[in-house]
Amino acid sequence: MWSTPLLALRGICKRYGAVSALTDVELEIHAGEVVALVGDNGAGKSTLVKVITGAEPADEGTIEWDGRPVRIARPRDAQSLGIASVYQDLALCETLDVVGNLFLGHEIGGTGILDEVSMERRACELELLDTLSIGIPSVRVPVASLSAGQRKTVAIARALISEPRLLVLDEPTASLGVQQSAHFLDLIDRLRERGIGVLLVSHNLGDVKAVADQVAVLHLGRNNGFLSVPTTSQEQIVSCITGATNNAVTHRDARAWEGGR
Repeated sequence: MWSTPLLALRGICKRYGAVSALTDVELEIHAGEVVALVGDNGAGKSTLVKVITGAEPADEGTIEWDGRPVRIARPRDAQSLGIASVYQDLALCETLDVVGNLFLGHEIGGTGILDEVSMERRACELELLDTLSIGIPSVRVPVASLSAGQRKTVAIARALISEPRLLVLDEPTASLGVQQSAHFLDLIDRLRERGIGVLLVSHNLGDVKAVADQVAVLHLGRNNGFLSVPTTSQEQIVSCITGATNNAVTHRDARAWEGGR
């Protein structure tokens, strides 16, 4: 028996005028589970992420958090639930140093005066900046001087400062080298061990096979598979992505089938 999902989407629809970007989409993510969201360009992945993070609310459907219905109409709603996201563009301010980016919008201090000492101390204590071992020289260097991997580290560290229960990662290994990609896949494993749910949006099926527990496939804005990664071949996932295989079961059906095997 599966526990209550941390996040559950039921019958999510999103339209832009006459165009249906999402139609009756379902998705479940449990605490301590890595779910990969895959699909071809235009499949609806970015739209679904926007619904989850509150950037664009769904037109129809239900969102459940810990088994209770919630409304996510804006980013603040998602953040208050414990949902954090790291987009592919990272959304960093290059003119600020690492500390400034980590606490941007969540500065420590009062009466209009920033507590720079406390923020720097907390930044230096962050395990993430050490364990990734990609050589950030100082928390006081401008982000503009950092490599792509170092910037991504800062963006993920900023998301984790709020101690989220669900982390949405949009193409986390894009533009990274082999060694840096391996570091980030190790990070995802550690997040799972800490009980954090992870939604991994990726075109890299090698990454998906390496770290994901389940893979949710979208095709033309609809579900086309919710598959167990350890028991599914990469070729089967590709067939669902391209629409060569029609596997549009709901997540509840997939869970029930797995539980009854």
